[in-house]
Amino acid sequence: MARTTLTRTVLAAVSAAALFALGACSSDAGTQTGGGGETQAADDGVITLGFSQVGAESGWRAANTKSIQDTLTAENGFDLKFSDAQQKQENQIRAIRSYIAQQVDVIAFSPVVETGWDAVLQEAKDAGIPVILTDRAVDSSDETLYESFIGSDFVLEGEMAGQWAAEQYDGEGYQAVELQGTTGAAPAIDRKEGFESAIAGSDIEIIDSQTGNFTRAEGKTVMEGFLNAHDDIDLVFAHNDDMGLGAIEAIEAAGMTPGEDIKIITIDAVKDGMQALADGKINYIVECNPLLGPDLADITKKVLAGEEVEKRIVVKDEAFDQAAAKEALPTREY
Repeated sequence: MARTTLTRTVLAAVSAAALFALGACSSDAGTQTGGGGETQAADDGVITLGFSQVGAESGWRAANTKSIQDTLTAENGFDLKFSDAQQKQENQIRAIRSYIAQQVDVIAFSPVVETGWDAVLQEAKDAGIPVILTDRAVDSSDETLYESFIGSDFVLEGEMAGQWAAEQYDGEGYQAVELQGTTGAAPAIDRKEGFESAIAGSDIEIIDSQTGNFTRAEGKTVMEGFLNAHDDIDLVFAHNDDMGLGAIEAIEAAGMTPGEDIKIITIDAVKDGMQALADGKINYIVECNPLLGPDLADITKKVLAGEEVEKRIVVKDEAFDQAAAKEALPTREY
């Protein structure tokens, strides 16, 4: 996989040279918070960054938010203004427009869905505020509306999951169900595409596919529906760990053994998912690295310094079977 890995040691050196005293930032779901007052970058070098997060739908998202808030601190030269969109695009657009009105130095966000962003991104561009995308991309024909995208290759993640499934189960006539992410979201679209392309040459058949909105609760509910509708499910492909963990609850409630009676493949590799893999309840996990805070800080400084940055920065992702999960868990950061 072709990827760019940003050097954390360089970031640390750059950040050390930019230390400034500033009140710490905080955040609450559904609210916008920050250091208060007007943007100060022109006067004292502090970078005011407005960040709009998708929500708090999963363990992955919690780890992603923590990475951003732990990195974009006053000690590292940032005034972070953070908002939680609670899975609603209209909340994100409202937050971005608020950041434009506040004349922040940079806007960053993880889009709830791929489409419908051109108007508000044009407003940011007209205001001279650069935009950086994290985790999820937007579907726009005008790439000048944002500076860079930092995140994983979701198609490749789906391919990795599908390739492992085909290697393990081709020839056994497996019937699979799919727990999709939020409808219209980049990871849901791309992971589905990647998985389907990877199993295309096998006899694995997807017999049902529905959205579980990346949440454990909905993953359980949808899996219950699958179990009621189908008597012959052999494999679950969940677009994230949380939905896979919800599927485990439904399978166990139905009197079956997850990982044995029904195989489970997920994406994310957060601690809860990795523990389930180590316990044999999940069979394989493809990682999606949520620790994007350092990369966002580095790219923000480069953009504001007028340096050229890559349009797409793909972070490193791994994959885990049971043995690898057991080895990785003791030092897992998320």
